[in-house]
Amino acid sequence: MIEIRFHGRGGQGAVTSAEVIATAAIESGKYAQAFPSFGPERRGAPVIAFARISNEQILNRTKIYTPDIVIVLDPSIMKIVDVTSGIKDNGLVVANSTKSPEELKKEFNKDIRVATLNATHIALEILKRPITNIIMLGAVLKIEPLVTIDSLIPPLESRFGKIAAKNIEACKVAYNEVKISN
Repeated sequence: MIEIRFHGRGGQGAVTSAEVIATAAIESGKYAQAFPSFGPERRGAPVIAFARISNEQILNRTKIYTPDIVIVLDPSIMKIVDVTSGIKDNGLVVANSTKSPEELKKEFNKDIRVATLNATHIALEILKRPITNIIMLGAVLKIEPLVTIDSLIPPLESRFGKIAAKNIEACKVAYNEVKISN
């Protein structure tokens, strides 16, 4: 089982990302679940969402404390939240950042893999809005092929309708541009 924790801010789509990847996994014949962890947050406040993907039935319904993968939608979150908290050894952090993977890995000072992508730039170029959630899924799938990018298309079309095409395009750009530490 792969456990994923998403860090973002209210309104950035962390919950939607978790739901999209879980739906794609289910439609690909896997087991998955997605759920948020937030209280009375408002737009812009830190938000955490979770997803689990497995080839076997998932019986665990708890919050994810030791993720395999951490996805950071907003670089400013890393200044106020320890996004690496509980991450497994050799886990993966995929961050929306202008920093190199090596720079962030040095800052985290843990035995983990780090990938970076300037997802905000891609979002502004393609979506004309700084919404990075689906873009970050493309980056993750390049490194950890939990599902295919094409398997994201049906849930994205269902969720976003006519604007799904731009999200799919941005997701594919991210897939090609993400950089990972050695």
